[in-house]
This record gives sequence, structure tokens and C-alpha cells, in this order.
Amino acid sequence: MKAETGYYLAGFADGEGSFNVSFRPRQDYKLPWKVSLCFNVSQKEKVILALFKRYLGCGTLRSRPDGVWYYEVNNFNAIWDKVIPFFKRYNFLSEKKKRDFYKFCQIADIIKREEHLKENGIRSILEIRSEMNDGGKRKYSEKEIVSKVQESSETIRQTSEKSKDDIVRSSEKSEVNIDERS
Repeated sequence: MKAETGYYLAGFADGEGSFNVSFRPRQDYKLPWKVSLCFNVSQKEKVILALFKRYLGCGTLRSRPDGVWYYEVNNFNAIWDKVIPFFKRYNFLSEKKKRDFYKFCQIADIIKREEHLKENGIRSILEIRSEMNDGGKRKYSEKEIVSKVQESSETIRQTSEKSKDDIVRSSEKSEVNIDERS
């Protein structure tokens, strides 16, 4: 890619792009939330968004019923391998976008280390996210997210303790049975 194309796309994203972190409820996860990262840009013209898709080599491009085109990358590996390195190379000019991108990278690092699978990791992500996008509009409050994580952690802890008790009892029974045969 030519440097001027990279800087053009970074400048366009500086004005029109967004880095987001969302929490989606999941009952099939150890913790009740899926943490998702997303980079997106929307625009009435498809041409520039198609350039993002072409040069980043990832993401989806679709149109909405109101005629606005939407480019987004929400696959973690694509964000880690392509989006983050691209914007580290082709920096932003605005302080706000630099700040949001820096926070986005911090959260990506937490996810990469799998700390988002623990209560402390979720709390860290929530703290960092609160400083992004000027607070942003959130579907689920921090209090609601933390509350469900705590409930889930307590359930996991209680289940683990029961499992340990069951294992101890079953091994004790085995020892009794062995002794009875002698």
C-alpha cells in the first residue's frame, strides 16, 4: 500500500471511524458476557469503505436501508493482526481518536491475555471503556455487567466446591471397598 493511501484512510477514520467495546449476554460462556471489539466506519459512498476492506484485508461491507454503507471489523484476530497494526503505522491527528485507539489497544491486550475471562479482567475493561467515546451510549450498565459476573463467579465457586466434595467422597468409598476385600 502506498503511504498516502494509508494516511488517507487513517485520516478518514479519524473523522468518521469508531472503536467500540461491547458486552453481549451469553449463557453458554463461563462468565455471562461475551466481550467484543469492533472497528467501524459508515458513509453514504461505498468507494472509500471498499478501500478499507481491500487494504485491511478483513471485515464486512454492507448497506443499511437508509442508504448508508457500513464497514466493520469485529473478528478479534483480524483486529489484532490487521486493524491495530495499520493504525499504529498510520497515526491519527486528533487527540480524541488517539485516546480512543489507545484504550481500544489496552482492551485488546487484556483479551489477548485471556484476562477478560475473569472478574478482574471484566472490571478493568469496564474502567477503560468508560473513558472511550466520551462515555458512549451503552446497552448494559457497568453495574448490571458486574452484578451478573459476580453471580456467575459465585455459582462457579459453589459448583467447584461441590465437585471437590464428590471427588473426595468417591475416592473414600473406593478405599473402603479395597479394604473390605482384604
